[in-house]
Amino acid sequence: MTTRAISVPRPGAGLGDGPRGGFGSVLRAEWTKFRSVRGWVIGMIVAALLTIFIGVFVAANASVGCQINGGPAESGKACLPYVPHGPGGEVVTDSFSFVRQPLTGNGTLTARVTSLTGEHANLSNGAAQGGGGMVPGLVDWAKAGIIIKRSTHQGSAYAAMMVTGGHGVRLQYNFTGDIAGMPGDVSAAHPRWLRLTRSGDTITGYDSADGAHWTRVGTVQLAGLPATVQVGLFATSPNYFVTQNSFGGNSSIGGSAQATGGFDHVSLTGSAPGTWTGTLVGGGGPVEAPGPGGGGPGGGQGPAYTRTGATFTVTGSGDIAPVTPGGSGQGLPTTTIGQSLVGVFLGLIAIVVVAAMFFSTEFRRGLIRTTLAATPRRGAVLAAKAAVIAAVAFVAGLVAVAVSIALGVPKQENGGQVLLPATMPTEIRVIVGTAAMLALAAVLAVSLGAILRRSAAAITVAILLVFIPYLLALTNAVPAGVGEWLLRVTPAAAVAIEQSIPRYSQVHTVTSPMQGYYPLSPYAGFGVLCLWTAAALALALFVLRRRDA
Repeated sequence: MTTRAISVPRPGAGLGDGPRGGFGSVLRAEWTKFRSVRGWVIGMIVAALLTIFIGVFVAANASVGCQINGGPAESGKACLPYVPHGPGGEVVTDSFSFVRQPLTGNGTLTARVTSLTGEHANLSNGAAQGGGGMVPGLVDWAKAGIIIKRSTHQGSAYAAMMVTGGHGVRLQYNFTGDIAGMPGDVSAAHPRWLRLTRSGDTITGYDSADGAHWTRVGTVQLAGLPATVQVGLFATSPNYFVTQNSFGGNSSIGGSAQATGGFDHVSLTGSAPGTWTGTLVGGGGPVEAPGPGGGGPGGGQGPAYTRTGATFTVTGSGDIAPVTPGGSGQGLPTTTIGQSLVGVFLGLIAIVVVAAMFFSTEFRRGLIRTTLAATPRRGAVLAAKAAVIAAVAFVAGLVAVAVSIALGVPKQENGGQVLLPATMPTEIRVIVGTAAMLALAAVLAVSLGAILRRSAAAITVAILLVFIPYLLALTNAVPAGVGEWLLRVTPAAAVAIEQSIPRYSQVHTVTSPMQGYYPLSPYAGFGVLCLWTAAALALALFVLRRRDA
């Protein structure tokens, strides 16, 4: 009689070692286990429903109310002012004092800026003071300079060379574009010469310290410019903000601000000489009366400039910039697609519970011996469980996130929220990335289940790592600096994948999950979770190979 030799894989064998079928058979076995346990399937369904229900519920209750000019009470879209949109479809603020004349065809506008001063609301007592409460001070992104603009219509295309309160000379265009020029502050002793040249749709900006030696700052294309555009001098200033940090969180208060620019050596070539006319684009006049010769107070009552010979003084308020969550936007109630996903982290808790139990239950009931007897390749068992739970969590998350956005965003808009639109690639990244975040969190929980071998311990640690840091940062339960670091180094950093609006350097923004801004970029934050998950998988594999079942 012939005896067959049977090869028994060692406990530390890899995915492809051993005679008992390939990895596909292990994967099918783990999928069968998952779908055979009704509680795990129900848990994933509950996770999806929680994500959708909480997101839509919050969106449906985000309604704006108002009463206009003593009329009947209104709500929703009826309360919104006109909302300008830029050439790229982004929501923008476009309010400034404009001293202008038409330019037909090509030409060049040159001016020397000799001063930039400002005032802002008095926030020394923690709140803006009304009437006469302005104090001297210049906001970092206060602006004064020269501009070529398609028309005086809010949101129309433009390119501007400007001096700023704290960022030197800039070439800005179409609200989102920003190119740095000469550094330093402007003064009578250190003026800044600015120049814009138009050639068709091409605008080139230059700066100079002496008016003789010019440096090209940048060239931009303003597609579809008409033959006649508006050119001239401008001034504006975004609101003044003060952030107060304290143990337990931070708060940001703000008030109005204005900027005043002094100009001379103003010249315009390439067009028949015209008359300079003052216009308040978007009502962007001064906050208080500008003084003799410049019209009345702000609120659109008159052109806010004076002219003495060849010298101009222009005062304005507002901003020329994209609207961001919690930033520039004239008090608009803004929302993003990411703010429809407030239910994701409650759904995450349900996913983590199921994922941790998917492995730890086998240890608690002694079934792991049966599993390893059928598949001695421990690495293959871990990989199969991770793959199954990741796939299930991804599908459940993908459906839940897509439905939450599809139902939640229209409800927010009907309630009077102004949606800050995102590009299609960004929307795809938010939806797919959030689902992938849930899948990785599930794999992390599976790994913890293999390491700790107790469902309660694995679930607790997973929630402490993923959910609690986000909750502490969201509710300002810890100081702002601590909250930022929690969203940098813990798995909760991955929630940055939901950020749909870029962080523009030329706009005041606050890092806050409530506003949809995070300390890390979307992919960097997602990468932090990837590292945590990879480390947990490696440790789980090490523990599985070293411990008895």
